[in-house]
Amino acid sequence: MNILERVVQKVLDDQQNIRPIKELLQMLYVSLCGLVQNMGKCVLVGNINIWVYRMEHILQWQQQLDNIQINRPASTGITLTNLPASLQLNIMQRLSDGRDLVCLGQVCPELGTLTEDRLLWKRLCQYHFTDRQIRKRLMVSEKGQLEWKNMYFKLSRCYPHREQYSDTLHFCTHCHVLFWKDTNHPCTANNPESCTVSLSPQDFINLFNF
Repeated sequence: MNILERVVQKVLDDQQNIRPIKELLQMLYVSLCGLVQNMGKCVLVGNINIWVYRMEHILQWQQQLDNIQINRPASTGITLTNLPASLQLNIMQRLSDGRDLVCLGQVCPELGTLTEDRLLWKRLCQYHFTDRQIRKRLMVSEKGQLEWKNMYFKLSRCYPHREQYSDTLHFCTHCHVLFWKDTNHPCTANNPESCTVSLSPQDFINLFNF
């Protein structure tokens, strides 16, 4: 609880990562509700009233996060909405989470119109999901068009998203060395790229399985 309190305070101070911590607090609150109501003293360590008190703290944190006011910096030049629509769409194509696209569309009506672009949602679907998965969840409008936005959220509930990392570990099968993609390593092989294997976090953990 002390760690959570510091995290919440950090979010309130920096006004960043608000959504993840809100989701975390919600999951924690729901879990504690189930334990307090269904299990009670047989599972929770300590006085049951202490856990109820902690749940009240979580609700207070959630309320603080709901009431947070984003301090917008004073305009010092060109903004996103000042750019041509084609450039705005190009920037939106870099977003890999549909929820971010929805939030961006809520900023102003102009952005809201652009975020409804069917091609944006089509690319999101094709980026995260296979053709087979998409075919299983096809949704067609009355006009006979594929509803890519609705399909994206439907697919998100059924299948995991494609994993993304700002940097990834690589393993050299020639030197038996682990290294970050951006740093590379002085490989002695004639063709170093052919000896490099990308490792996901799970692949890295699997290296320690005996």
